Amino acid sequence: QVQLEESGGGLVQAGGSLTLSCVASENIFNFNAMGWYVQAPGKQRELVADINVGGKENYADSVKDRFFISRDGAQKTVYLHMNKVNPEDTGVYFCNARLPSRQYWGRGTQVTVSS
Repeated sequence: QVQLEESGGGLVQAGGSLTLSCVASENIFNFNAMGWYVQAPGKQRELVADINVGGKENYADSVKDRFFISRDGAQKTVYLHMNKVNPEDTGVYFCNARLPSRQYWGRGTQVTVSS
């Protein structure tokens, strides 16, 4: 069973930076893509950023040029570098790993941005 463990969440002031980490239980290049989703209070979970096995990155419009996704295969880790955060970025951030037939989720890490 694939396990994904997020860390790095917390309270940050608007304009600040935060880096989230997602450690996978297996080789991250086994997946077609890995990414980060956010679920804000009262809203559906939505994509923040993902990166496919070939290295192509994809970002939600709301985070372009502020957030960056990266990965370290040796550490089986995917990162989300969050810069210039604002209160609208508040939510639970979930790590996701996708295969053609199924996907896996971490438990999430809370990010709260204060104004």
